[in-house]
Amino acid sequence: MSDISLSKAVRSNLLSLQNTATLMGKTQERLATGNKVNSALDNPTNFFTASSLNSRAGDMGALLDGMANGIQTLEAADNGLKAITKNLESMQSTLRQARQDKSFQTESYTVTLNSAGTFDADNDPATAAAAGDVTLTFVGGSTGGTVATPVTVQIGGMTLDQAIAEINDTVANGGLGGAVRASNDNGKLRIENISTQDLTVATGAGTAIGAGTTIKGNSVRADLATQYNELRDQLDKLADDASFNGVNLLRGDLLKITFNETGTSELEIQSKDGKSINAANLGLETNMEAKDFDSDATIDAFLADVKSAINTVRSQSSAFGSSLSIVQNREDFSKNMINTLQTGASNLTLADANEEAANLLALQTRQQLSSTALSMASQADQAVLRL
Repeated sequence: MSDISLSKAVRSNLLSLQNTATLMGKTQERLATGNKVNSALDNPTNFFTASSLNSRAGDMGALLDGMANGIQTLEAADNGLKAITKNLESMQSTLRQARQDKSFQTESYTVTLNSAGTFDADNDPATAAAAGDVTLTFVGGSTGGTVATPVTVQIGGMTLDQAIAEINDTVANGGLGGAVRASNDNGKLRIENISTQDLTVATGAGTAIGAGTTIKGNSVRADLATQYNELRDQLDKLADDASFNGVNLLRGDLLKITFNETGTSELEIQSKDGKSINAANLGLETNMEAKDFDSDATIDAFLADVKSAINTVRSQSSAFGSSLSIVQNREDFSKNMINTLQTGASNLTLADANEEAANLLALQTRQQLSSTALSMASQADQAVLRL
């Protein structure tokens, strides 16, 4: 206070005591905050450099959340692809089982031949056979579809073996597509239904082989066709369920992951050509019917399609795996960079607690000494009171 006059000694000791108090305040602040630079006034260069480093570390830390979500999205897609692969392998197994199954139904007919050993319309061994006077008509049993027109085979005037050859040749080229196979069963005419559809055998112009009958289709292959359809439906459902946080890579969604704070480094992840992973896009039969399992050649074609689908899924899984490796590598890199940036900022601003504690102890000692010196200086002014 300007109105109070202090001696030179007192004022000097007072100033020293005030400086010590100021230093003690700074030291206590450093111990409390752990930083030796708490504002730009402490050290402008270190303060702003550390702020810049911490800001970049914070920006990169925010990007880590996107990377983590990207990793989970890729893992969800990979889980879906693994399940789809197993599903395709089950479909493959179903087709192979159908391919191996030969439980076709047969019917053997007792034949009546004339004295010449051939079929005759009136079944009278004494009369000559007229070509075309005995017919067999096959209805149904078609491979790949229902026959619009029944297939009729003329066997009049033929021996049993000739009739068998004629039946096999006619049904192979006349609309039944090989769904009927005839053979000699110890003098009987055996008809085998090589399909999943019922086959009706009707006679005409005579009863040389008895009354017509219906031969049931292959029920095992028909049931396997149903199983195939159920597995195919599950394939599409697996793809639909392989999403994470609203992003489903198996449905063709685009996943974009940013790696740096400036946005100049990023990765876009999507299925090949942006197409969904489903039965249709994998080239699989989407409307399988029992009659599609009639022919071994058709089943072989389906097996080839499933094999191709498995290869496609595995290729896509490999592509996603490569992207996952990139994202995980960048995540580790970003974590290490954040640690480096934060460590650099700390080196510029953090205080040494041991050093500051020692400083505080020294300042406390100096404060005590200054207080004692101030007291001694004031005693000179008190001498006048003794006069």
